[in-house]
Amino acid sequence: MLKSNKNSTPFSRPKNPEKTAAECACIKHIQQIHSPYYYVYSHISLLGLFFKNPNNPLHIELGCGKGQFISNLASENLDKNYIAIDLIDAMLGLAKRNVEQVYAEKNIKPENIVLTRYDIERILQILDKEDKIERIYINFCNPWPKGKHRKKRLTHTRQLEKYKQFLTPNGEIYFKTDDDDLFNSTLLYLEETGFEVKAKTYDLHEEPIFEHNIETEHEKMFTEQGIKIKALIAQNTSKNEKQVSNT
Repeated sequence: MLKSNKNSTPFSRPKNPEKTAAECACIKHIQQIHSPYYYVYSHISLLGLFFKNPNNPLHIELGCGKGQFISNLASENLDKNYIAIDLIDAMLGLAKRNVEQVYAEKNIKPENIVLTRYDIERILQILDKEDKIERIYINFCNPWPKGKHRKKRLTHTRQLEKYKQFLTPNGEIYFKTDDDDLFNSTLLYLEETGFEVKAKTYDLHEEPIFEHNIETEHEKMFTEQGIKIKALIAQNTSKNEKQVSNT
């Protein structure tokens, strides 16, 4: 199940009334140290504490940046829970403000979203098959063009094998990029790891494949520069149960 880790820092307000005395004491201590939306959790079940409806379907965004995408997506889909992950504290601070602003404009509470700091290369330290992630969003990740760095790509085979450990059967990956090489390589990575590409496009704005496309800041910038946006939807159809190291 989704595991707490002392190095993770989610941003949200716990809502589950059925907290244990120990959990309440931990939260009270945290509130004395941090701002109301900033939590360091340790030995606490994140799902039960941070989502109003923890049994809702769970989606994640890997590399959320300033949070423009996830704040709009989550606020439009209150029947789903969202975890947005990034490694850079400054980005998460901006994402936190974007989430608060978007939800405030819609006059709703951010009870279905958590932002957390974590190294995505070690994602199996906080997620596993019990979390039953139904969808992963990866938007305009670092293309790592140099050969020796390509294993760092969020869509590399090494990462995809990890995602299969917590994606549900038929779980999906929604991917967007401006980079031609990364896109073409990702198609190969997906084939190698048993994912089925259900839809793809080399020009998302001319050939939409998403029911509702939410533009990110990078997407708007690249589009203004005349760069076509590549996108795909892949489905986890592999029956491979091989375990992957979490390091």
